[in-house]
Amino acid sequence: MHPLYNYINKYSSTLISKEDFNNVKSHFIYKKLKKKQYLLQEGEVCKYFAFILKGAMRQYHMDEKGVERMVNLYVENWWAGDRESFIVGTPSIYNVDAWEDCEVLLITSEASQRLSRDCQAFNEMLLKLGDRSNIATQRRITSISYSAEKRYKCFVENYPFFVNRFPQHIIASYLGITKDTLSRVLKKATKKVDIDKVGIKDI
Repeated sequence: MHPLYNYINKYSSTLISKEDFNNVKSHFIYKKLKKKQYLLQEGEVCKYFAFILKGAMRQYHMDEKGVERMVNLYVENWWAGDRESFIVGTPSIYNVDAWEDCEVLLITSEASQRLSRDCQAFNEMLLKLGDRSNIATQRRITSISYSAEKRYKCFVENYPFFVNRFPQHIIASYLGITKDTLSRVLKKATKKVDIDKVGIKDI
């Protein structure tokens, strides 16, 4: 079954019929993005939100020194875009690009609003999406006070599928630490695992 069909039914108490889903799908535009190709660039209005069928994407902004600061990471069955710019229509302060070659379904704000009115399952899905986004934001804010070790531990627990999809410098930026700090955290974790293995073997 289509990934978007499964996604809507996963986050809606009202199962969407195949007929209604065909109507929903007709509001989306299929697009392929090459690695490093932009979905959105800083200063543009976010005209489309993307449902990722295949690939990985990232959202980031450039600081005053020209360093990329990761805001969000995305993989299959995730939505990518700048929510504020998409809803309010203001220029975005973020860039959203493809980290891998991607296949996405794009929807405009107008089409999304129309589907919210006409399709109960789609509307419920959007509400759940908003709730999940708020929870993720709370976690990010709370994690600011965590040590580097705890930040990475929570990251792996909540998003294990990111670890093999993004390199260390992107993960470090997402966690708000340097790549060198992340390397030390990983070495320390590896050493602990080795010690634990020795302990188990000795017993």
